[in-house]
Order: sequence, then C-alpha cells, then structure tokens
Amino acid sequence: MGFTAQLCRRAALSVLALASVGAFAQFRVEVSGVGLTQLPIAVAAFRGDDQAPQKMGGIVQSDLQRSGQFRLVDASALAYDESTRPDVALWRQKGADSLVTGSIARLADGRFDVRFRLWDVVRGQDVGGQSYVIPQADLRLVAHRVADFVYERLTGDKGIFSTRIAYVTKAAQHYNLWVADADGENAQSALTSPEPIISPAWSPNGAQLAYVSFESRKPVVYVHEVATGKRRLVANFKGSNSAPAWAPDGRSLAVTLSRDGSSQLYALDANGGEARRLTQSGSIDTEPAYSPDGRYIYFVSDRGGAPQIYRMAPSGAAVERVTFSGNYNISPALSPDGRWLAYISRVGGAFKLHLMELSSGAVTALTDSTADESPSFAPNSRLLVFATHQQGKEALMTTTLDGKIKAKLAGQGGDIREPDWGPFQKQ
Repeated sequence: MGFTAQLCRRAALSVLALASVGAFAQFRVEVSGVGLTQLPIAVAAFRGDDQAPQKMGGIVQSDLQRSGQFRLVDASALAYDESTRPDVALWRQKGADSLVTGSIARLADGRFDVRFRLWDVVRGQDVGGQSYVIPQADLRLVAHRVADFVYERLTGDKGIFSTRIAYVTKAAQHYNLWVADADGENAQSALTSPEPIISPAWSPNGAQLAYVSFESRKPVVYVHEVATGKRRLVANFKGSNSAPAWAPDGRSLAVTLSRDGSSQLYALDANGGEARRLTQSGSIDTEPAYSPDGRYIYFVSDRGGAPQIYRMAPSGAAVERVTFSGNYNISPALSPDGRWLAYISRVGGAFKLHLMELSSGAVTALTDSTADESPSFAPNSRLLVFATHQQGKEALMTTTLDGKIKAKLAGQGGDIREPDWGPFQKQ
C-alpha cells in the first residue's frame, strides 16, 4: 500500500467503529507487567471512603500503580486517617516503604474536607500532607493531586495524574471530542459533530485544542477554547488542511496543506491568516511535531521512497533524516524533556510503537501489538499514551518508556482513538 493510501487508511480508521457515547462515563484500568525498581507502598482506605461519592484511596492506588513506579502493598485490612501515627514496624513487616493515610468528610454546606498524609515507614518519618475543602465535582481531581504529591515526594519527578487527555469517539453518526482525566475517567464532551473529528492537539498552556473537522465535507483545522467551548477556524485553504501541531510558544501552528498540490508543511498564526510554506519537496510531507525547545520541526516524508521521520529548522531549512531503522516510520512525538522520540514503525505488516533515544539514536520496540497509532507523551516524559487494537477492539493504552508496564484504559465494550496528553495544569 502506498504512503498516500496509507495516510487515508489511518484517517479512516480514526473515525470508524469507535463506540457508544454513553460507554465512556467510567473506565477500568488493567495494569500488566512488573518493573525492576518499583517502590513498595501501601495506600490505606481513607476514613469516610465508604460514605463518599468517590473512593479517594482507590483512585490514589490506581494512579500510582499505573505509573509503573510503585508496587502496591495490601492495606485492605487496616484503616488510618491522616492524624493517626501508624505502627511503622507493622508496615515494614508487610514490606512497605511508604504509607498513605487520609480522610474525607462531607461538610454542612455540601462541600468535602479531604486530608491526607504520607509516611516513610522505613525511617518512621512524616513526609508531609495536605488538606482541601472542595465541591463534590472536584473530588477526583483532588485524589489525583494526592497521587501527584506522593509521586513527586518519592520519585523526585512531577506527577501527571491531575493532567488531562483528549481523544475521539464515534456513536452512530455522531463524533465526539472528549477531555478526560489522565486515567481516562471523568470524560467531558468538548465537541460533538455529525462529521469526523481527528488529530486533537493540546496547546502548550492547556487552554486550547486544535483539531481537524470534516464538517465542511473536507478536512479543515479549528482551535477550540476548552473552558468556554468557543472555537475559531484557522485553516480552510483549498484542498486538505490537516495535522495541526503547536509551536512551543503557543502563538503559531504547523499544519499540512495540499493547497499547492501535494501535501506540504506550512506555518500559520494560531488565530488564522495566511500560511507560510516550510517545505518545498515534490513528495508528501506531513505530521509535523515541534521539539520542546522549538529548535526543530519533526515530520514524516516519503522523499526517500518510503515514509521516514525527518527534522528541520522552524524556517524549513537544514532538513535531515532521523529514522534509519525500518522502512516505514510515521507519527513522531517528542518527549517534553527533549530526550525521546516516539513513533510508529511498520514491522512485517504490523504497526508497533517504538522509542528512540535522540542522543544516541538507539531504538526500542515497546509493544507486541499490531495496530498501534497516535503516541503522545505525558508531560513529565515518563509515560506514553497510544491507541491500539486489543481483542478486535480499539483502546487506549499507557506504557512506561521501557515497555515493561502497560495500563489499558477501556470503555464498557467501546473503542476510543486519537489520544493526546495535555500539559501540566496550574493549581
């Protein structure tokens, strides 16, 4: 199958047979694999969890487990709140290095008081804690922030559990662009349309989503304000308008346009306006992705005879090839720390997620699946989310960068596509 046909196939897959809208109110998390250096931690049920609308301790457990950095120690038989000093000898005997305790209580005005504490049971030390008074709607967010606190204190890296992902579903003849928690739960519809929606891309500040809509009976690019739902048309040139990618400063976009013939890369202001052509090849150039420092635009081109990943200066100058392993490499994604390039490589007819260390060029295959698509890094660069097929259905997966621990974010008998992981949010 040629490169052009393959791109069309991938676009079609992005919008077909996705799922019923109602299936995405809740997700289940299935974690597989074992890491070599996981930190043993116990998360006790929060006092008041049994009467609360959200099980705070359970959400924190799932977050930490999905990160791949922690091994959960059973805490089901014991309960503590944040004010009780635990029997550290008991928890050491159970094999835990750390313990999370907390409480949740409904206040007279309907809000909730949530408190927690993290203990180092090896040293017998209080590592810190926090308290929140919040409306019921924010309970899941606060549970994710508890997990962020624990993750950062114990690993030194910033937690990503309170960030968001975007993805697309289809129900009957309605397409939906969703914004959800990083665990796939708490999905809110940002846009519904009778025509396909593909390629959502978060702005660097997390306030906007760029995406491609077919509502004009051809692909055009919109920018959507997440908080208000307002949107603006930014690319509706002759031919196809696709694959939006934000510059790191959030003021401009790189897009793929066919206005002058074959698909080429252009830059335009995030508010729209005239597009400036970046590539001048006679081949197909598409799927731009900025490096986090803004020095490069990575992209896919078949200028060498088959699709490979290249990079160039933002001006379009100094094009150089990046991928040399394999003869079909697409969908570049750069890690926020600038160390890694994730992409999809066709291996023996199967599409698999790969990871390249940019400093050395070393490449690792992360999956044994056959239909991976749309990789996107967590904002702390420690996890990837991607779309794939499992047991005949489309699903989202997260994986650690070594490929050892994966988590499936699966709807109730439904399929989801086109994930993009949003940036850190200001608290």
